[in-house]
Amino acid sequence: MTISPSQASQQIEYPEEDGKPMAESDPTRDYLIYAVEALDIHFQNRQDVYVSGNLFIYYEQGKPECVVSPDTFVVFGVEKRKRRFYKTWEEGDKKPDFVLEITSKSTRSQDQGAKKGIYAFLGVSEYFQYDPTGDYLRPPLQGLRLREGNYFPIEVTALPDGTQMIWSEVLGLELRSLPGGELRFYNPETGELLRSHREEAQARQAAEARIAELEARLRSLEQQEES
Repeated sequence: MTISPSQASQQIEYPEEDGKPMAESDPTRDYLIYAVEALDIHFQNRQDVYVSGNLFIYYEQGKPECVVSPDTFVVFGVEKRKRRFYKTWEEGDKKPDFVLEITSKSTRSQDQGAKKGIYAFLGVSEYFQYDPTGDYLRPPLQGLRLREGNYFPIEVTALPDGTQMIWSEVLGLELRSLPGGELRFYNPETGELLRSHREEAQARQAAEARIAELEARLRSLEQQEES
């Protein structure tokens, strides 16, 4: 029996996972979740922006070994929807525009070697690395911008309080490494911090608590005046 190329392509399996844990440490997991959620919230009204992380990206049809899984990535110009994996040839050949890797002892060589080469090959405009412990990258937050097929370092700006800041042209956001080592995204137009879902909920609860406290004080003053 003869198998057509299209049938052969359909029979190729593209795994959704490799059986490895999402992250090897609490800081790695926490910052991975923060980056994905904060960027997803920031671009929530853009139906042509896809934000994800720790998801397999297959970039050669028929070759499931040609796969990479960034900790956080953003693709502009594709539909915002849930995916089990990302096949570039099914997405109009759209590749990530922005990638962030949370670097650790076990991933450092890949992040600075093989993955860096793959991202350059794919045409990822900006490639950031962040080391939550500060043990492997100095400074712990570093960014690269693609120019004519090669990556060049993005300037790091030191703020008066010791914060290290890098501007992302692709996202239109600032990535900041705070003095305590925390990674945060900021919107330069509003000066606002981008929060995760948990941080958004905590901020709402704090605001509601302050309002309740003010209302209680107002009632107390009213009662004192009446008496």
